[in-house]
Amino acid sequence: MKLFFTLTLLSLVATLRGAEPTAIATNNRPSVATKPEPLYEYKEVHDRDGIGKFYLGREIAHVMGHQAADWLERSEREEEEQTTKLVEMLQVKSGEIVADIGAGTGYLARRLAPRVSPGGRVLGVDIQPEMLEILTGKSKTAGITNISPVLGTITNPNLPAASIDLIIMVDVYHEFSHPYEMTEAMCRGLKVGGRIAFVEFRKEDPGVPIKLLHKMSDTQVRKEMSMHPLEWVETRSDLPWQHLIVFKKK
Repeated sequence: MKLFFTLTLLSLVATLRGAEPTAIATNNRPSVATKPEPLYEYKEVHDRDGIGKFYLGREIAHVMGHQAADWLERSEREEEEQTTKLVEMLQVKSGEIVADIGAGTGYLARRLAPRVSPGGRVLGVDIQPEMLEILTGKSKTAGITNISPVLGTITNPNLPAASIDLIIMVDVYHEFSHPYEMTEAMCRGLKVGGRIAFVEFRKEDPGVPIKLLHKMSDTQVRKEMSMHPLEWVETRSDLPWQHLIVFKKK
């Protein structure tokens, strides 16, 4: 299995080699907020749905394990989250490279893959090999050939440098145990002008039937992204329970 993922990543780098990094002049770097010190805080008394680790005032939630993979493929998901509408909202184009971070079973990746064809590819990134096995199997069953599984880590999604047009995360970012490091690494993978999109359950809406730590407010997402060379583009709240919050790399 390890060889499979290694070969997949090497093949992917070769496929994307034509996407050269864009240089940013040292004297013209975009200004970002100062890195917080200490970066993280730890509290013994905390929410039982969290890990006791806090970033910019937000407690990080527990990760959903591969044992709950069926929930990602539930028949009610389209009605509850309107994923077809979400894909339309993302406005991906043929030939683009999209990274689905925390791809899980590949539910969204399978819906994005036809939109970037011909010539485009979806990278299905996850830190759980078990999820990537499911993603690979479901992609094969569906006859989809332009999804590449990528095994990431808790600090790095292992994206080829300056090669990604869009990074999408659906109800994932709030579970990152190292959100600062992960966002740094994601920014390295984005092309200049590339987009990073967060789909998170709206914390502002008490009617959204999701545990509190598994929701995020627009204000908090924008606060955390201010630590990086990202510019806010838009926030849309026309999905039933979630907002779509989009930034682009400066």
